[in-house]
Amino acid sequence: MLSLVPNPLIIPVGILIGILIALPIGPINVLALQRAAERGFFGGLAAGLGIMLGDALIALAAAFSIKALSQMLSAYRWAIQIIGGIALIASGLKLLLAPTVFHTVEEAAKTTLADYAWDIPKHFLLTVTNPNAVLFLIAIFGAVSSFVEVATKTDAIAITLAIMAGSFAYWLVAAHLIYRIRHRLDYGSMRRINQGAALALIALGLVLAGEVAWKAIQ
Repeated sequence: MLSLVPNPLIIPVGILIGILIALPIGPINVLALQRAAERGFFGGLAAGLGIMLGDALIALAAAFSIKALSQMLSAYRWAIQIIGGIALIASGLKLLLAPTVFHTVEEAAKTTLADYAWDIPKHFLLTVTNPNAVLFLIAIFGAVSSFVEVATKTDAIAITLAIMAGSFAYWLVAAHLIYRIRHRLDYGSMRRINQGAALALIALGLVLAGEVAWKAIQ
């Protein structure tokens, strides 16, 4: 019979994982923070929700079968890297070449989540096509499995929901904090933030696509 009660350690561990994978240690997460600085609370939250959903999909696959996900990533890594690399480069170039849009505090206060709805699927796709994000989540699951077992489907679903909760809490707080201090930014500083985020995206995209190209010519 399917157990409807998950391992009690699943929830706090999942929330912790969700917070860890949301930290700005990669260009996609930095891009989400840039959205909060440029557009305000809902701009950052929309980007964070897209990343959260991407992480949730990866987490769900890893929770049900880390081994199968690792084998799939190994078999199709070149395709994932090319798609992810192109997507990152395109996003970086768009951000680098587009005119800087800096909403004032008053303008940002008038926006809603619906105004930035497109950022949700955009950041979802950037996350699920980023091999580094997949590998990082698999590594965390591998480490966690040594002291908390994801043994049933209920456990797998519970840890995925807990990861989503942790990630959502992080982005909610991060977007709000940036919104609170963004009045200190001006057009010039926003432009520099945009350029830094854009160059980080382009650099990672070139590394991902370049690795595939280098292996192909060897």
